[in-house]
Amino acid sequence: MNATVSIFTEIPETLHESLKSYLETHPDWDQTRVLTAALSLFLLQNGDSDRRAARVYLETLFHNC
Repeated sequence: MNATVSIFTEIPETLHESLKSYLETHPDWDQTRVLTAALSLFLLQNGDSDRRAARVYLETLFHNC
Protein backbone atom coordinates (compact mmCIF):
# COMPACT_ATOMS: atom_id res chain seq x y z
CA MET A 1 0.00 0.00 0.00
CA ASN A 2 1.53 3.27 -1.08
CA ALA A 3 -0.50 6.12 0.36
CA THR A 4 -2.96 6.31 3.21
CA VAL A 5 -5.90 8.60 3.92
CA SER A 6 -7.34 9.18 7.38
CA ILE A 7 -11.06 8.62 7.83
CA PHE A 8 -13.08 9.78 10.80
CA THR A 9 -16.38 7.98 11.27
CA GLU A 10 -18.83 7.04 13.97
CA ILE A 11 -19.79 3.40 14.50
CA PRO A 12 -22.34 1.80 16.81
CA GLU A 13 -21.05 1.25 20.34
CA THR A 14 -21.77 -2.50 20.16
CA LEU A 15 -19.59 -2.77 17.04
CA HIS A 16 -16.83 -0.84 18.79
CA GLU A 17 -17.00 -3.18 21.77
CA SER A 18 -16.73 -6.19 19.46
CA LEU A 19 -13.74 -4.62 17.74
CA LYS A 20 -12.02 -3.93 21.06
CA SER A 21 -12.64 -7.52 22.17
CA TYR A 22 -11.20 -8.87 18.92
CA LEU A 23 -8.11 -6.68 19.15
CA GLU A 24 -7.47 -7.77 22.74
CA THR A 25 -7.26 -11.40 21.65
CA HIS A 26 -5.39 -10.76 18.36
CA PRO A 27 -2.39 -8.56 19.20
CA ASP A 28 -0.98 -8.75 15.66
CA TRP A 29 -4.02 -6.81 14.39
CA ASP A 30 -4.83 -3.16 15.02
CA GLN A 31 -7.87 -1.01 14.30
CA THR A 32 -6.49 0.26 11.00
CA ARG A 33 -5.68 -3.22 9.74
CA VAL A 34 -9.16 -4.54 10.63
CA LEU A 35 -10.97 -1.64 8.98
CA THR A 36 -8.77 -1.81 5.87
CA ALA A 37 -9.44 -5.53 5.51
CA ALA A 38 -13.18 -5.06 6.05
CA LEU A 39 -13.51 -2.18 3.59
CA SER A 40 -11.43 -3.81 0.87
CA LEU A 41 -13.42 -7.07 1.22
CA PHE A 42 -16.69 -5.13 1.02
CA LEU A 43 -15.51 -3.43 -2.17
CA LEU A 44 -14.43 -6.76 -3.65
CA GLN A 45 -17.81 -8.32 -2.93
CA ASN A 46 -19.96 -5.34 -3.91
CA GLY A 47 -17.88 -3.25 -6.28
CA ASP A 48 -16.42 -3.64 -9.72
CA SER A 49 -13.88 -6.30 -8.67
CA ASP A 50 -11.08 -3.75 -8.78
CA ARG A 51 -7.69 -5.47 -8.69
CA ARG A 52 -6.36 -2.68 -6.47
CA ALA A 53 -8.93 -3.54 -3.79
CA ALA A 54 -7.95 -7.21 -4.09
CA ARG A 55 -4.27 -6.31 -3.68
CA VAL A 56 -4.98 -4.19 -0.58
CA TYR A 57 -7.13 -6.97 0.91
CA LEU A 58 -4.46 -9.64 0.43
CA GLU A 59 -1.63 -7.40 1.63
CA THR A 60 -3.67 -6.51 4.72
CA LEU A 61 -4.44 -10.15 5.55
CA PHE A 62 -0.94 -11.51 5.01
CA HIS A 63 1.40 -8.65 5.86
CA ASN A 64 2.65 -10.41 9.00
CA CYS A 65 3.38 -13.79 7.39
